[in-house]
Amino acid sequence: MDSRGKIAGMGTGGLREGGNVTELAEVDDRTFEAEVLQAGLPVLVEFGAEWCQPCRQLEPILKELAGEWGGRLRVVTLDIDANANTTMRFGIMGVPALLLFVAGQPVEQWNGFQPKRRIVERLSAHLSTT
Repeated sequence: MDSRGKIAGMGTGGLREGGNVTELAEVDDRTFEAEVLQAGLPVLVEFGAEWCQPCRQLEPILKELAGEWGGRLRVVTLDIDANANTTMRFGIMGVPALLLFVAGQPVEQWNGFQPKRRIVERLSAHLSTT
């Protein structure tokens, strides 16, 4: 578990119960291909950093989304400081950045803190047909 309370290398599902706290899965350069690009579900990836205050503010929203959309969407995080290869591969220039992957392809990207309502609107456009 890292300092943000995330569980590294967690398998499919996107969530793990840790007592009363739901944890988000964390992916890294090594696991990104299997956990995101080859996932059977659409995957919302939060590219963030431990030092990023907006990332911390986004975390409870992402946990809610992971719980509410559990059977239709995985929600994972990636620490940009520890995973430069994946960060550069997808052109991430600032955090937080959210990328939605459907069938292994990035279909939606937005940057900065987003309210839950706006995230849901953007997700709904892609998940209603998946």
